[in-house]
Amino acid sequence: MQNHLTISEKAAILPTVRVGVIDDHPLFRAGAIQVLSMANGIEVVGEGATAADALRIARELSPDIILLDLHLPGGGVEAAGRITSGHPNVQIIVLTASESEQDVTSALQAGARGYILKGSSALDLVKTIQTVAQGNSYVAPSLAAQLLIKSSQIKEVPKENSHDLTTREEEIFELVSRGMSNKEIALRLQCTERTIKHHMTNIMQKLNVRNRVQAALKSVRMQA
Repeated sequence: MQNHLTISEKAAILPTVRVGVIDDHPLFRAGAIQVLSMANGIEVVGEGATAADALRIARELSPDIILLDLHLPGGGVEAAGRITSGHPNVQIIVLTASESEQDVTSALQAGARGYILKGSSALDLVKTIQTVAQGNSYVAPSLAAQLLIKSSQIKEVPKENSHDLTTREEEIFELVSRGMSNKEIALRLQCTERTIKHHMTNIMQKLNVRNRVQAALKSVRMQA
């Protein structure tokens, strides 16, 4: 007899994600905590307003995830780097108003696994936490294109970082890095979309990533 669980039942059997919220704007921090407190499978275990608070929470409470604003007293990027190096089991998600490409790059290079904007919906915030808790990376779609464009501007990739992509795969990945879809690439290269999907599968396997955004993140980190 098959056991068909509802979505809420499935959520109930998953480990609770323990989250710390660090933001120096009290009203925004309170709102984020309220949203997370109402979500299934998420528990807010600590909050703070400074980089020092973030480090203390990582050290004393060891949450699964810390939501971290970049522009904190003491420096959000610096805190992300110290937490990532000193507490590798604590994942960082940047929750900020900044859409700066430099801020995105700096945060990812410091070890952040997610980057989401404060204007995002409550559902997007919860989904981002769930995504990172499952071992994946996430960048707000509006910012992912900037990373892809940045990766396409790399003129030369050292051979040890080329991951043995074939000439055709390098050509396709360059077009992907420009933000082009599989369909658009197929039209450009005068082949079928199925062929492009096949090449993309090989590319993702060689880069050891699951999607285009993760490929862009890897490209950015290779430049660090």
